[in-house]
Amino acid sequence: MNGKLGKVAIVTGASTGIGRAVAEALAGAGYQVFGTSRRPNGEGPRGVTMLACDVTDDASVQALVAEVIRRAGHIDLLVNNAGMGLVGAAEESSIAQVRSLFEVNVFGVMRATNAVLPSMRQRRQGRIINISSVLGLIPTPFGAHYGATKHAIEGYSESLDHEVREYGIRVSLIEPAYTRSTFEQNALEPDAPISTYDAARAGARALISDMMATVADDPEVVAQAVLVAARAAEPRRRYAAGKMARQTTLLRRFVPAGAFDKSLRKQMRLPA
Repeated sequence: MNGKLGKVAIVTGASTGIGRAVAEALAGAGYQVFGTSRRPNGEGPRGVTMLACDVTDDASVQALVAEVIRRAGHIDLLVNNAGMGLVGAAEESSIAQVRSLFEVNVFGVMRATNAVLPSMRQRRQGRIINISSVLGLIPTPFGAHYGATKHAIEGYSESLDHEVREYGIRVSLIEPAYTRSTFEQNALEPDAPISTYDAARAGARALISDMMATVADDPEVVAQAVLVAARAAEPRRRYAAGKMARQTTLLRRFVPAGAFDKSLRKQMRLPA
C-alpha cells in the first residue's frame, strides 16, 4: 500500500505480545504499519515494517517519526504500547528503578506523542491510542509502581484529548486485564527486596501465573479493541478490552468501597 494514499500507523513495542497483535490487526485492516522495537531482529509481525526505536531516547523517537513521514508522507495513528512491568512491594524498589519504569511507561508515551502531534495538527487529523490497564483504575498490592505509571497515563491521556480535539485529533485508552504475552516473564524484579514481603510477593506472582494460565485473554482481544477505537467516528475515551476488564471496571464503579477492598484482598490472598 502507498502510505501517501492510505492510513499510516506507528505501533511501539510491536515485536511481541500485544504490540505484535495490534500491528498485525492494523495491517490486516488496511493500514500501512510501522512497528518499533529497540533492536528489531528475526521475523516481525506480518505485513509490518519494523524500525528501531528506543522510547526512552528523544533523538531515537524523533528519528523514527521523521523516517515514517519520509517513507509514508504522514501519520494517522500512533499506538503507544511499549511498556515494562514490575511486581513487588512499594518499598522494595529504589527511586532509580522506579524512574526507569516511568521512563518507558510514561515518558516514552509522552515522547512519542509529542513527536507525532505537530504533523497531526498540521493535517488537522489523527488518532493516539495508549495501552493502559485496568490497574490504571484499580491498583493492586505489589503493583504500586506499575499501577502508578498507568494512573499517570490515564490522567495524561484524558487531559490531552481535551487539548487536541479542536485540531481533529482524538486520544483513547485501551484497558486490558490479564493478557497472554511475555509481560510476566519480562517484568522487573525489585532491586531492593525485603524478606518481610517474600511470602506475600510470591503469592502475588503465583496469582498472576494462575490467571495467565486460566482466564487471560489473547493479545488479539486487545488488538480488536484498538481497531474499534481507531475506526470509531466518535471514539470513546476508554475501552475495556476483554470480559474480565469489563467486569472489573463495572465492579469498581458500583460495588461499595469496603466490599471491593475485601474482595481484592481475598483474591490477592492477603489477610483480611
